[in-house]
Amino acid sequence: MPSTMAARLVRRCCWRHFGAFVSTPLAVPASLLVPAGKVAMARALPQASFALFHTSSPSSWADGFSVKEQVEDSGNPEHKVIRELIETATTPQELFQLSELHVLNSNQASLIITQLSRLAAEKNLETESILQDERFQQLIGITDSQISQVWNNTMVNLLKSLYSLGMDSNKREMQSVEQEVLWRLRRLTFRQLASLAEFLVVKQGKESRLLNEIIKKLELRWTELEGTRTVVMLMGKVGHISPALMDRLEDKALELAEQFNPDDIRKITLALAYQNRRCVPLLRALSYHLIQKHSELNLNVLMDLIFAFGKLNFHQPQVLQKIATDLHPHVSMMTPIEVTRCIRSFALLKWLSLPLFEAVAQYALDNTKQLSVTHLCGIILSFARLNFQPSGSEDFFNMIHEELQSQLDSLEPYVLMDLVWSLCVLQQAKAPYLQRVLAPDFHARIRGDQSLKAQNFWLKLIHINAAAKLESPDYRGPFLPAELLRPVEPAGEKVTLLRSSLREALAGVLGSQENGRFDVHTIYGWQIDAEMVVNSENKPLPLKDFAASHLFHSEGTKPLPPGARRVAFLRWEFPYFSNRSKDLLGRYAMARRHIQAAGFLVVDVPHYEFLDLKLERQRTAYLKDKLNKAMAKEMAS
Repeated sequence: MPSTMAARLVRRCCWRHFGAFVSTPLAVPASLLVPAGKVAMARALPQASFALFHTSSPSSWADGFSVKEQVEDSGNPEHKVIRELIETATTPQELFQLSELHVLNSNQASLIITQLSRLAAEKNLETESILQDERFQQLIGITDSQISQVWNNTMVNLLKSLYSLGMDSNKREMQSVEQEVLWRLRRLTFRQLASLAEFLVVKQGKESRLLNEIIKKLELRWTELEGTRTVVMLMGKVGHISPALMDRLEDKALELAEQFNPDDIRKITLALAYQNRRCVPLLRALSYHLIQKHSELNLNVLMDLIFAFGKLNFHQPQVLQKIATDLHPHVSMMTPIEVTRCIRSFALLKWLSLPLFEAVAQYALDNTKQLSVTHLCGIILSFARLNFQPSGSEDFFNMIHEELQSQLDSLEPYVLMDLVWSLCVLQQAKAPYLQRVLAPDFHARIRGDQSLKAQNFWLKLIHINAAAKLESPDYRGPFLPAELLRPVEPAGEKVTLLRSSLREALAGVLGSQENGRFDVHTIYGWQIDAEMVVNSENKPLPLKDFAASHLFHSEGTKPLPPGARRVAFLRWEFPYFSNRSKDLLGRYAMARRHIQAAGFLVVDVPHYEFLDLKLERQRTAYLKDKLNKAMAKEMAS
C-alpha cells in the first residue's frame, strides 16, 4: 500500500516521468491520467456531417490536448517521432507498417486508428478491408488493453473513427470504448461534448444512449458555452433533440448576436425555422445586426433568410426590404426552384416588392422552357396571394395559358383547385379552367368529406363558381348545383375588436334590428359583416320582406323599390392587407369584387380608420358618412 501511494504521488508531481509508470501492472485510474482542470479543449470541427472530424489536418490534433498531454508528448523523443510518422502517413499500409516496426502504447494505437479513418474518408477507401486486417485487430487490442490510459481528446477521436469505419457496435472492443467515453463525460470539456454530440446525431440519431447522456451534460454545463461556432452548430444539429438545451442556446445566441457573421445568422434562422421556434427577441437582434453590419449578402444567405422568415411568419420591414433589394439583381441568374422558393416566401410574408415581382414575371417570360408546370403554378399562387398584376400582364398571362391549359389533367386535384382559384383572383380564369373544376366528376370525390382540408377545398370551389357567374359573362357552364351550395365557416374565425365595435356602431346607423342583418353567409362563399337596404333618400328599410338572391334561403319575395339599394358593410382587418400597405390581399380583393358584382353597394371599413375613433358616436358618424359618400359616388357613376 505505501509503495502504491508513493507511486501515485510521483506520477502527479513529475509529468516527464509519466511514461515509466504506464507499463506497470497497477491499473491507473482515468482521473490521474486527466486530472480535473487539465482536460483538453476540443478544436472546432468542420460543418460537414460526413466524416465530421477527418477534414482537419493531423498536425492540429494537439489543439485538443491538455497541458499535461502536450508536455508528455513533447518530452519523449520516441513518441514525438512516432507521432510525426502517423501524421505524415498517406496510405493505410504505411500506418500498419508503423504498428509492425514499433512497440505502441494505447494512445499511439488510437492515433493510428484515427488516421486510418481520416484516410478512408478522404480517399473513399473500402473500410471493410481495413477492419478485417489482422494489424487493425492488433491496434484495437492494444487500445482495449490500456483503454484507461488513452487521453481524453484521443478517446473522443477514437470513438468517432470507429463509428466512421463502420465497426460492429456489438463487438466487445467497440462497447469498451463507448463505455469508457460514457464514464469520462464529466471530465470532457464542453467543446468535446459538443463535437461528440454533433457527430452522434448524424451517425446514430436521437436513440443513442451515449448521445442522450451527452445532451444531459450539455444542458447542465451550458454556462461553459463559448464561441459563436459552437452555438451555431448545437442549434442546427443538436437543439431539436432537447428543447431545454435549445432554450439555453437561444439565450446564448441573443448574447452573442453582434458577433455572428451572415452565414451564422443564416444557420441560426434555419434552425429556428425547422424547429418552428419563433424566438422573436433573437430574430429581431439578428435582423438588426444583419442590417447594421453586413452591407452585402450572397444569394444563399438571402434565399435561406427569406425562407426562414416566411416559415416563422417573422415581419421585420427593414430586413425584408434589404433582402428584396439585394435579391433583385440576382433574379436573372437564379434557377427556377430558387425563383419559386423566393417568391413563395415573400407571398407568405405578405411583402410585395414591385421591382422584385416584376423581375420574376420577366424571368418567367424569358425562361419559359426551363419552368415546369409546378414552377408556373407556384408563381401564379404567389402573385394571387398579393393580388399582383405584372405591368406586361397580357404577354405574361398569354404565356401562362399556353403552357398550362394542355397540362390541367396532369395536376393533382388540390393543386388544380389552387391554380384555378388563383387565376380567379387575378381575373384570368378562362372557360377551360372553370369547366375542369366545376365538372361534377371533379368535386364528387370530396363530397361528404368533413376534414378541414376538404372544407377549404369546397369553399374555394364555391368562390370559383361565384367568379364564373359574376365575372365570366361568356361562360356557359357547368356550375355547382344549388343543393351543393352551403355555408362554410372560415377556419379559425374569431371575434375581433373591429368586428364587435362595428356591430355596436351599426346599431346607430340601422335604427332598428329589422333594418339589417349581421354576419351574412352568401351563396358566393363570402361573408358580409352587415347588410341593409336603403331607399333613394338613404333611409333604412326593413329587410325580411324583400327577395334576397344572395342568401341560401330567402325570407321575402318582394323586389326592391325603385331607387333602393342593397348595402354591404365589409370590415378589413390588419391581416387582410399586404405588409405595410393599404392594398388588400388577393383573397379579400376578390371578395369585394364579387359582393359588388352581386349588386351590393360596398362600404369599406378598414381597421386603420375605424379603430382610430374611440367614441361610439364618432364611429356611427363615420359609418353614416361612408354610406353617404358611397351612394353619391354610385349616383355620379
